[in-house]
Amino acid sequence: MATDNNTPVTVIGLGLMGQALAGAFLGAGHATTVWNRSPQKADGLVARGATLAPSVAEAIAAAPLVIVCLTDYDAVREVLEPVASALRGKTLVNLTSGHSEGGRQTAEWAAGLGISYLDGAIMAIPPVIGTEHAVLLYGGPEDVFGAHETTLARLGAATHLGADHGLASLYDVALLSIMWGVLNSFLHGVALLETAGVKATTFSPLANQWIGAVTNFVSAYAEQIDEGAYPAHDATISTHWATMVHLIHESKATGVPVELPEFVARLTDRAIAAGHGKDSYAAMIEQFRKPS
Repeated sequence: MATDNNTPVTVIGLGLMGQALAGAFLGAGHATTVWNRSPQKADGLVARGATLAPSVAEAIAAAPLVIVCLTDYDAVREVLEPVASALRGKTLVNLTSGHSEGGRQTAEWAAGLGISYLDGAIMAIPPVIGTEHAVLLYGGPEDVFGAHETTLARLGAATHLGADHGLASLYDVALLSIMWGVLNSFLHGVALLETAGVKATTFSPLANQWIGAVTNFVSAYAEQIDEGAYPAHDATISTHWATMVHLIHESKATGVPVELPEFVARLTDRAIAAGHGKDSYAAMIEQFRKPS
């Protein structure tokens, strides 16, 4: 009987990410069966030793661990529901990008059919799948994750977030929010400096150094948020607001759009109006908790 070290795996969905997932399993020595609506996408994998199944049902039958990576949760159900009986007693790992509601609903569907289910999120691009640079997040029963942890680790660092099947998607969008926040702020800064003839490549080393320094604020503020107390050990929200005025002024003076800093300033105004002017910036969490 196959152990977790050489568990046969099926991958359903061969977009760029699906191909990368199947390729990582092949590279680690797992017997890998694949299926895709457009079978020609499997050509490179078949050349490396994968088996192309003629149908979804036959792909599922080939392995106890089934990985699905499609466009969205609707596509997952569309592909799997007609052959759901074939999944009974197997483990289904959904690495399709989606949302927490979809993850929880799919988990309920799977449970009703006797299917062990993990909902996952991929925090990586296809070229780094199978390397130490890939991070994959999973939500679902700990015993299900533990049974296949070694195999899932072939794809990259495998992190189990808890029993809630919606956690992977929630973490996914929370981390993406950080990414876009940092990148948009960097681009705004580049636009400001370009007005003085400074190139983005000249700015980027200092930008990276500052981004690294901001991680210290993240750690300190996370503790304050969990404790519900916001002592201003570094600077008050009112002090931050006074500096934001300079950013808005420079943006207007240089002709750079001001929507981003003005949005942050509006949130800061609300925090001060709510009595948080003397608190640390961590108290801004109260503004993000309020419905828009």
